[in-house]
Amino acid sequence: MNEKLYIVIPAYNEEENIRQVIDDWYPIVEAHNGNGMSRLVIIDDGSKDSTYQVMQEYAKTRPLFLPVTKPNSGHGATVLYGYHYALEQGADYIFQTDSDGQTLPSEFAPFWEQREQFDMVIGWRNSRQDGISRIFVTKTLKLVIRLCFGVTVTDANTPYRLMKASTLSEYIGLIPDNFNLSNVILSVIYAKKSLKVKYIPITFRPRQGGVNSINLKRIFGIGRQALKDFWQINRTLR
Repeated sequence: MNEKLYIVIPAYNEEENIRQVIDDWYPIVEAHNGNGMSRLVIIDDGSKDSTYQVMQEYAKTRPLFLPVTKPNSGHGATVLYGYHYALEQGADYIFQTDSDGQTLPSEFAPFWEQREQFDMVIGWRNSRQDGISRIFVTKTLKLVIRLCFGVTVTDANTPYRLMKASTLSEYIGLIPDNFNLSNVILSVIYAKKSLKVKYIPITFRPRQGGVNSINLKRIFGIGRQALKDFWQINRTLR
Protein backbone atom coordinates (compact mmCIF):
# COMPACT_ATOMS: atom_id res chain seq x y z
CA MET A 1 0.00 0.00 0.00
CA ASN A 2 1.25 3.49 -0.89
CA GLU A 3 -0.87 5.35 1.66
CA LYS A 4 1.17 7.99 3.44
CA LEU A 5 0.89 7.82 7.21
CA TYR A 6 2.04 10.79 9.28
CA ILE A 7 2.42 10.17 13.01
CA VAL A 8 2.25 13.54 14.79
CA ILE A 9 3.63 13.84 18.33
CA PRO A 10 4.00 17.11 20.27
CA ALA A 11 6.87 17.30 22.78
CA TYR A 12 7.79 19.78 25.48
CA ASN A 13 10.69 19.20 27.88
CA GLU A 14 10.62 15.45 27.26
CA GLU A 15 14.34 14.65 27.33
CA GLU A 16 13.67 11.77 29.73
CA ASN A 17 11.07 10.17 27.46
CA ILE A 18 11.87 11.17 23.90
CA ARG A 19 14.37 8.39 23.11
CA GLN A 20 11.91 5.68 24.11
CA VAL A 21 9.06 7.42 22.28
CA ILE A 22 11.07 7.45 19.06
CA ASP A 23 12.12 3.83 19.54
CA ASP A 24 8.48 2.89 20.18
CA TRP A 25 6.81 4.67 17.29
CA TYR A 26 9.43 4.61 14.53
CA PRO A 27 8.78 0.92 13.76
CA ILE A 28 5.10 1.75 13.19
CA VAL A 29 5.89 4.29 10.51
CA GLU A 30 8.42 1.88 9.00
CA ALA A 31 5.77 -0.84 8.82
CA HIS A 32 3.39 1.57 7.04
CA ASN A 33 6.02 3.46 5.09
CA GLY A 34 3.86 4.51 2.13
CA ASN A 35 6.59 3.68 -0.38
CA GLY A 36 9.04 5.67 1.74
CA MET A 37 6.79 8.72 2.04
CA SER A 38 5.35 8.19 5.54
CA ARG A 39 6.87 10.12 8.42
CA LEU A 40 7.14 10.17 12.20
CA VAL A 41 6.93 13.89 12.98
CA ILE A 42 7.78 14.98 16.52
CA ILE A 43 7.28 18.70 17.12
CA ASP A 44 9.37 20.29 19.82
CA ASP A 45 7.26 23.04 21.35
CA GLY A 46 10.11 25.34 22.38
CA SER A 47 11.54 22.99 25.00
CA LYS A 48 14.01 24.37 27.53
CA ASP A 49 15.88 21.07 27.85
CA SER A 50 17.68 18.87 25.30
CA THR A 51 14.56 17.36 23.70
CA TYR A 52 15.21 18.79 20.24
CA GLN A 53 18.93 18.00 20.31
CA VAL A 54 18.17 14.36 21.11
CA MET A 55 15.65 14.29 18.27
CA GLN A 56 18.19 15.66 15.81
CA GLU A 57 20.70 13.00 16.79
CA TYR A 58 18.16 10.21 16.37
CA ALA A 59 17.10 11.51 12.95
CA LYS A 60 20.60 10.85 11.54
CA THR A 61 19.93 7.12 11.45
CA ARG A 62 16.15 7.14 10.92
CA PRO A 63 15.21 8.50 7.48
CA LEU A 64 11.45 8.43 8.15
CA PHE A 65 11.79 10.48 11.34
CA LEU A 66 11.37 14.24 11.00
CA PRO A 67 12.16 16.42 14.03
CA VAL A 68 10.55 19.86 13.97
CA THR A 69 10.95 22.74 16.40
CA LYS A 70 8.98 25.95 16.90
CA PRO A 71 8.34 28.59 19.57
CA ASN A 72 6.30 27.48 22.57
CA SER A 73 2.53 27.73 22.09
CA GLY A 74 1.09 24.91 24.20
CA HIS A 75 0.00 21.33 23.58
CA GLY A 76 -3.21 21.92 21.64
CA ALA A 77 -1.71 24.54 19.36
CA THR A 78 1.26 22.27 18.68
CA VAL A 79 -1.03 19.38 17.78
CA LEU A 80 -2.92 21.68 15.40
CA TYR A 81 0.40 22.82 13.91
CA GLY A 82 1.28 19.18 13.31
CA TYR A 83 -2.02 18.46 11.60
CA HIS A 84 -1.59 21.38 9.23
CA TYR A 85 1.98 20.31 8.52
CA ALA A 86 0.95 16.72 7.72
CA LEU A 87 -1.82 17.93 5.42
CA GLU A 88 0.57 20.26 3.61
CA GLN A 89 2.92 17.31 3.05
CA GLY A 90 0.17 15.28 1.41
CA ALA A 91 -0.51 12.73 4.15
CA ASP A 92 -3.33 10.26 3.51
CA TYR A 93 -3.76 9.35 7.19
CA ILE A 94 -2.71 11.26 10.30
CA PHE A 95 -2.22 9.61 13.66
CA GLN A 96 -1.63 11.62 16.83
CA THR A 97 -0.31 10.57 20.19
CA ASP A 98 1.74 12.19 22.97
CA SER A 99 5.39 12.04 24.01
CA ASP A 100 4.95 11.02 27.65
CA GLY A 101 4.89 7.27 27.06
CA GLN A 102 1.34 6.78 28.29
CA THR A 103 0.12 5.08 25.09
CA LEU A 104 1.26 1.86 23.45
CA PRO A 105 2.24 1.39 19.79
CA SER A 106 1.32 -2.28 20.15
CA GLU A 107 -2.34 -1.19 20.12
CA PHE A 108 -2.10 0.66 16.78
CA ALA A 109 -2.96 -2.26 14.48
CA PRO A 110 -6.77 -2.29 15.03
CA PHE A 111 -6.87 1.43 14.27
CA TRP A 112 -5.07 0.97 10.96
CA GLU A 113 -7.24 -2.00 10.02
CA GLN A 114 -10.38 0.14 10.30
CA ARG A 115 -9.02 3.29 8.69
CA GLU A 116 -11.10 3.00 5.52
CA GLN A 117 -14.45 2.52 7.26
CA PHE A 118 -14.22 5.58 9.52
CA ASP A 119 -13.29 9.26 9.27
CA MET A 120 -11.60 9.00 12.67
CA VAL A 121 -10.75 6.12 14.98
CA ILE A 122 -10.18 7.27 18.57
CA GLY A 123 -8.67 5.51 21.56
CA TRP A 124 -11.03 5.34 24.52
CA ARG A 125 -9.21 5.56 27.87
CA ASN A 126 -11.73 3.37 29.68
CA SER A 127 -9.25 2.39 32.40
CA ARG A 128 -6.93 5.32 33.05
CA GLN A 129 -3.87 5.01 35.26
CA ASP A 130 -2.86 8.68 35.40
CA GLY A 131 -4.66 9.83 38.54
CA ILE A 132 -8.10 10.69 39.85
CA SER A 133 -7.75 14.41 39.03
CA ARG A 134 -7.32 13.67 35.33
CA ILE A 135 -10.31 11.35 35.35
CA PHE A 136 -12.38 14.11 36.99
CA VAL A 137 -11.32 16.61 34.31
CA THR A 138 -12.28 14.19 31.53
CA LYS A 139 -15.72 13.55 33.04
CA THR A 140 -16.28 17.29 33.55
CA LEU A 141 -15.25 17.99 29.97
CA LYS A 142 -17.75 15.42 28.71
CA LEU A 143 -20.53 17.23 30.60
CA VAL A 144 -19.44 20.66 29.36
CA ILE A 145 -19.43 19.41 25.77
CA ARG A 146 -22.92 18.02 26.20
CA LEU A 147 -24.19 21.34 27.57
CA CYS A 148 -22.40 23.54 25.03
CA PHE A 149 -22.77 21.51 21.86
CA GLY A 150 -25.60 19.05 22.51
CA VAL A 151 -23.48 16.02 21.63
CA THR A 152 -22.03 13.19 23.68
CA VAL A 153 -18.36 12.41 23.06
CA THR A 154 -16.96 9.27 24.64
CA ASP A 155 -13.42 10.58 25.20
CA ALA A 156 -12.93 13.97 23.60
CA ASN A 157 -9.27 14.71 24.32
CA THR A 158 -7.61 11.32 24.07
CA PRO A 159 -4.14 11.49 22.47
CA TYR A 160 -4.58 8.38 20.33
CA ARG A 161 -6.46 9.02 17.11
CA LEU A 162 -6.18 8.05 13.47
CA MET A 163 -7.81 10.36 10.95
CA LYS A 164 -8.46 10.40 7.24
CA ALA A 165 -6.60 13.41 5.92
CA SER A 166 -9.32 14.10 3.35
CA THR A 167 -11.93 14.56 6.09
CA LEU A 168 -9.62 16.48 8.41
CA SER A 169 -8.71 18.94 5.65
CA GLU A 170 -12.40 19.70 5.15
CA TYR A 171 -13.05 20.68 8.77
CA ILE A 172 -9.75 21.82 10.29
CA GLY A 173 -10.45 25.38 9.16
CA LEU A 174 -13.21 25.62 11.77
CA ILE A 175 -10.60 25.51 14.55
CA PRO A 176 -9.07 28.87 15.53
CA ASP A 177 -5.30 29.21 15.27
CA ASN A 178 -3.42 28.29 18.47
CA PHE A 179 -6.57 26.76 19.99
CA ASN A 180 -5.65 25.03 23.27
CA LEU A 181 -8.13 22.15 23.02
CA SER A 182 -7.76 21.27 19.35
CA ASN A 183 -8.40 17.54 19.79
CA VAL A 184 -11.47 18.25 21.90
CA ILE A 185 -13.02 20.54 19.33
CA LEU A 186 -12.16 18.10 16.53
CA SER A 187 -14.07 15.38 18.36
CA VAL A 188 -16.99 17.78 18.77
CA ILE A 189 -16.96 18.82 15.11
CA TYR A 190 -16.98 15.19 13.96
CA ALA A 191 -19.90 14.47 16.29
CA LYS A 192 -21.86 17.57 15.22
CA LYS A 193 -21.34 16.76 11.55
CA SER A 194 -22.36 13.11 12.10
CA LEU A 195 -19.11 11.85 10.62
CA LYS A 196 -18.08 8.22 10.97
CA VAL A 197 -16.17 7.83 14.25
CA LYS A 198 -15.16 4.62 16.02
CA TYR A 199 -13.92 4.34 19.63
CA ILE A 200 -11.56 1.52 20.57
CA PRO A 201 -10.48 0.92 24.20
CA ILE A 202 -6.77 1.52 24.80
CA THR A 203 -4.30 1.20 27.64
CA PHE A 204 -3.42 4.53 29.24
CA ARG A 205 -0.43 4.27 31.57
CA PRO A 206 1.01 6.77 34.05
CA ARG A 207 3.53 9.22 32.59
CA GLN A 208 6.75 7.27 32.01
CA GLY A 209 9.18 10.02 33.01
CA GLY A 210 9.63 13.75 33.36
CA VAL A 211 7.12 16.21 34.79
CA ASN A 212 3.70 17.01 33.41
CA SER A 213 3.62 20.69 32.42
CA ILE A 214 -0.17 20.86 32.86
CA ASN A 215 -1.32 21.16 36.48
CA LEU A 216 -4.82 21.65 37.86
CA LYS A 217 -4.44 25.43 38.05
CA ARG A 218 -3.57 25.57 34.36
CA ILE A 219 -6.34 23.12 33.53
CA PHE A 220 -8.95 25.41 35.13
CA GLY A 221 -7.45 28.42 33.34
CA ILE A 222 -7.65 26.62 30.02
CA GLY A 223 -11.19 25.54 30.90
CA ARG A 224 -12.40 29.09 31.48
CA GLN A 225 -11.04 30.21 28.14
CA ALA A 226 -12.41 27.10 26.46
CA LEU A 227 -15.96 27.89 27.57
CA LYS A 228 -15.77 31.25 25.79
CA ASP A 229 -14.26 29.65 22.70
CA PHE A 230 -16.81 26.81 22.72
CA TRP A 231 -19.75 29.20 22.52
CA GLN A 232 -18.13 31.05 19.62
CA ILE A 233 -17.32 27.87 17.72
CA ASN A 234 -20.80 26.49 18.36
CA ARG A 235 -22.30 29.50 16.61
CA THR A 236 -20.03 28.79 13.65
CA LEU A 237 -21.04 25.12 13.56
CA ARG A 238 -24.70 26.10 13.51
